[in-house]
Amino acid sequence: MSDGKIRVAVLYGGRSGEHEVSIRSAESVIAAMNPARYEVTRIFITQDGRWEPGPIVPEPGANPGIDVVFPVLHGTFGEDGTMQGLLELAGLAYVGAGVLGSAVAMDKEVTKRLCRERGLPVVDYVVLTRGCLSAETVESRLAYPVFVKPANLGSSVGISKARHREELERALRVAAEYDRKVVVEREIVGREIECSVLGNENPEAAVPCEILPSRDFYDYEDKYLLDQAGTVVPADLPPETTEEVRRLAVECYRAVECEGMARVDFLLESGSSRLYINEINTIPGFTSISMYPKMWEAAGLAYPALIDRLIELALERAAARKATRFSR
Repeated sequence: MSDGKIRVAVLYGGRSGEHEVSIRSAESVIAAMNPARYEVTRIFITQDGRWEPGPIVPEPGANPGIDVVFPVLHGTFGEDGTMQGLLELAGLAYVGAGVLGSAVAMDKEVTKRLCRERGLPVVDYVVLTRGCLSAETVESRLAYPVFVKPANLGSSVGISKARHREELERALRVAAEYDRKVVVEREIVGREIECSVLGNENPEAAVPCEILPSRDFYDYEDKYLLDQAGTVVPADLPPETTEEVRRLAVECYRAVECEGMARVDFLLESGSSRLYINEINTIPGFTSISMYPKMWEAAGLAYPALIDRLIELALERAAARKATRFSR
């Protein structure tokens, strides 16, 4: 620490398609940090992978004058375990999930498999690979309409809705541009619910919120460009449904071995009133309109206090790791 301040490196930008979202999230995080408590260093990664002002971890074990790293890198090369692995090698404390939790949560298909193993509800789906984008395989198992998604991406990038064969084939090609593995899910007609989770060994869930898309579904443009989607915080749900959302959010968090933070997204089917876990995001958006901090604010944890808690959790986990037998 420097002058009693915690030295925080905010890592943002990155090579993914969510580069611009990362910049906006990082600015919000930095603005919420108390300058009397934190000494902030900005580490920007360009879209072609250059680090500005330079890599904070030139070699494992080096001391770059940083107490904790706050990665605000959405999507691939930041949220998928790759950056977390680099920070682990450097022996640096960092905010958010570890290597395993990050990698698993990033992969929608692996997340679904682990949730199913725990008896948690997920939507019926089919997995295809870039080398075999078979519309026939999808049609043999799912009825139209369906949603087509890259298995490893966030912020609804590359997601399409398909109502017939022509749209399906186009959607598969689009998704395959972003990932070699593609997930196709049956449509759930209903409501989109989200729930923030915070913690390491004893995670807690905030109050859930509801997303009211301005389009057919909550896509990238609706999230970040149009500024027309509505939100309801807390979500208008029966008390028992609210508690079930919170329970499932924590169980999903544990299933993928997440730490630090995550936002779990749900679909609440209109006809059956069934809840389905849609996905989990280990570095959720932190922009001025992002729901992760808004849900915690509704639960009584203000944005600056949330940032404090995330940094505390990162330092606690790093201390626990150093106390293990084979750590240094």
